[in-house]
Amino acid sequence: MDYVRLGNTGMQVSRICLGCMSYGKSKATPWPGMITWTWTLSEEEGRPYIKRALDLGINFFDTANVYSIGDSEEILGRAVRDFARRDELVLATKVNGQVRPDPNGRGLSRKAILCEVDKSLQRLGTDYIDLYIIHRFDYETPLEETLEALTTSCAPAKCATSALPPCTPGNS
Repeated sequence: MDYVRLGNTGMQVSRICLGCMSYGKSKATPWPGMITWTWTLSEEEGRPYIKRALDLGINFFDTANVYSIGDSEEILGRAVRDFARRDELVLATKVNGQVRPDPNGRGLSRKAILCEVDKSLQRLGTDYIDLYIIHRFDYETPLEETLEALTTSCAPAKCATSALPPCTPGNS
């Protein structure tokens, strides 16, 4: 497997990143209008793919708090504990998507970021996230609030680095 530097960080990642959106079978639609996908895999079906990726030298895994409403993070976290050493991997997860029906159940407010980073850490079963990604722009939250939450509240203790998507309010 070839490894490259991740952006401007010192982290080395495999050229292939295993995206984990497919993992986590939704049991039911948790609330009316919530997006669910019929093509997702159960934990039993998905674990062999994660194991195979690790066996091939893939060390970079990507998920999100919204994928199967957190089930994807849980499945990845258990697979990491069972098949790998956490310190040898680069785990990325994302924030912004609707994870609860209440008014603060989505977005990039300071409140949402602080709440969701802690929940992602719990689901992944880890002390830190290597790459915490803004899934998409939030038009309702000032960018300064999002950046402050990432740089001073979340990032130093819980996230090795964070990333914004390549979009601005006018072109996302």
